[in-house]
Amino acid sequence: MHKLVYMLIFTLCVVQSKKPQEKPEWAKKDIRDFTDADMERLLDQWEEDEEPLEPDELPEHLRPMPNLDLTKLNKDNPEDMLQMTKKGRTLMTFVQVAGNPSRDATEEVTKLWQTSLWNNHIQAERYLVDDNRAIFLYKDGSQAWVAKDYLIEQPECESVTIESKVYQGKHHPNLGTVEKTEL
Repeated sequence: MHKLVYMLIFTLCVVQSKKPQEKPEWAKKDIRDFTDADMERLLDQWEEDEEPLEPDELPEHLRPMPNLDLTKLNKDNPEDMLQMTKKGRTLMTFVQVAGNPSRDATEEVTKLWQTSLWNNHIQAERYLVDDNRAIFLYKDGSQAWVAKDYLIEQPECESVTIESKVYQGKHHPNLGTVEKTEL
């Protein structure tokens, strides 16, 4: 008899504890009547139990900055510091092709450069912005300086611009006379 009473009390307690929680007033509305604030509350409710994203999955502006080891820095070379700060960040460089090439010629030579960079494990996206000018976009900005060293050695390269600093191509006859053009 006592077992039956205990089982009955236990069952009632379990049923009472499983009673659904009362929904807030905004959640009782039809979804078509939700305001922006209601939708924001719903989104917050969905995201409550989600695990945070890994740092490499976050958008670039939310990723933590890489730790800089200042003991390894060469204080005589500011480019090393700039290169270290761009590690893991997107960076654009402008590459100017020497002479007055046609758009097709610029396309061909920059495509060749891009392929050479990819073969050296430097991921660069290429976009033509003028008949003799292209943007190279690096997902890892620290690779831009390695790519710059390759590009300025090419006979067709007039200049490479990284972070507003112009690096002249070694085969360009007018060394140091690059015109700055504003976009």
